[in-house]
Amino acid sequence: QLQLEESGGGLVQAGGSLRLSCAASGRSFNSYAMGWFRQRPGKEREFVGAISWRGAVTEYADSVKGRFNISRDSDKRIVYLQMNGLKPEDTAVYYCARHISLYSSGPYSLTDFRSWGQGTQVTVSS
Repeated sequence: QLQLEESGGGLVQAGGSLRLSCAASGRSFNSYAMGWFRQRPGKEREFVGAISWRGAVTEYADSVKGRFNISRDSDKRIVYLQMNGLKPEDTAVYYCARHISLYSSGPYSLTDFRSWGQGTQVTVSS
């Protein structure tokens, strides 16, 4: 069973950058698309972006397009979320998760993912 652990969150000023990591343990990491999600205070969990199993396809929510970038390192079994130009409204707990199907190349939505990590807090001050 795939287990996921996020790290890299913290406090940053508006306009700053952070890189989140999602480390996978267990089998089959390289066969699944991976997604990043966030839950802002008082809000539902929302889709941030996803990367296909080979890393060739990425999708992003409109709210982060052009600022966030997802990549994956299959050898290290890590998925990254590079966040640039951070805004106070990006403050949230960020989660990674695995797609429910093998070899998916999208399109992606929140309901297509499971095996959530425990999350990492990102706080952006104004």
